Amino acid sequence: MKHTFKQEWLAEIVDIAKEAGQAIMDIYHSDGFAVQTKVDDSPVTAADIASHEAIVARLAALTPDIPVMSEEAANIAWDERKHWQQYWLIDPLDGTKEFIKRNGEFTVNIAFIDSGKAVAGVVYAPVLDKCYYGALSMGAWLATDSQIVDLNMSEHSAPETPRVVGSRSHVSPGLERYLVELGAHSMTSIGSSLKFCLLAEGVAEIYPRLGLTSEWDTAAAQAVLESAHGAVINYETGLPLDYNQKENILNPYFIATAKHWPSKQ
Repeated sequence: MKHTFKQEWLAEIVDIAKEAGQAIMDIYHSDGFAVQTKVDDSPVTAADIASHEAIVARLAALTPDIPVMSEEAANIAWDERKHWQQYWLIDPLDGTKEFIKRNGEFTVNIAFIDSGKAVAGVVYAPVLDKCYYGALSMGAWLATDSQIVDLNMSEHSAPETPRVVGSRSHVSPGLERYLVELGAHSMTSIGSSLKFCLLAEGVAEIYPRLGLTSEWDTAAAQAVLESAHGAVINYETGLPLDYNQKENILNPYFIATAKHWPSKQ
C-alpha cells in the first residue's frame, strides 16, 4: 500500500534521530572504541551499529509495511529493491571518519523516499545539538536546544563572492578544476551531510560534489535543502538527484545550491 508522508512522521523521525544520536554519543564519550574496515575500505564502529539498530527498530514500529535500507544493511538484491515505491533510506552515522577524529562533524541521516524522490529527511548532529528536518510539502527547520528556525523564512541575498563548502575527508581533482573555473570564492571544509545544511541555513551558496557518494549519504540532507527551496542537481544532466533508479547505489556527481543562488552554477 502506498502512503502519503504524514506530518506526524516528521516529528517521529526527528525523535528517532535524536535517540540514535544519544546511542552514538554514549560511545563517543567512552574511553575508546574499536574501528573495523568494511569490504569497501570504509571504517565502521560500534556507534554505527548502535545507531542503525535504534533507527531500524523504531521505523519498524512506526511503519511496519515500509522497507528500510541502511548503510549498515545494504545487501538488498536489486530484484527486490527495484520494486520499492517507498522506503526509508538511512545513514546511521554519516561521517564515521569525523567521528573517529572526534571533531563533532558527523550526523544521523533518515530520509523517506517516494517514487525515486527524497521527499522528507532529518539530519541530526548530536555533538553540535543541531537538528535539520524538512519535507517537500511542509517546509524545513533547524532546531537547537534554544530555538526552532524556519529555514524557508530566512532572508538571504547572494554575495558577490560565493561561499563554497566541501568535504573535509574527500577532495577530488574534479573539485579542484571546478573551483578554478568558478573563480573568486571562499571555501569551508566540513564533514558529513552538514554541507547541505549550511546551504539550507543560507550561510553558504554552493556544495559541488565531484567525487563518489552513496545514496544514503545524500538523501536526508537533499530533502532538507530542497524543502528550504535549494537544489541538488546531477552535474551532467541538470536534473534533480534521484534514488533507487539503478542497481548501483553510487550517486552521480552533483552540485547543491542554496535557494538564493542559481542552481545551474
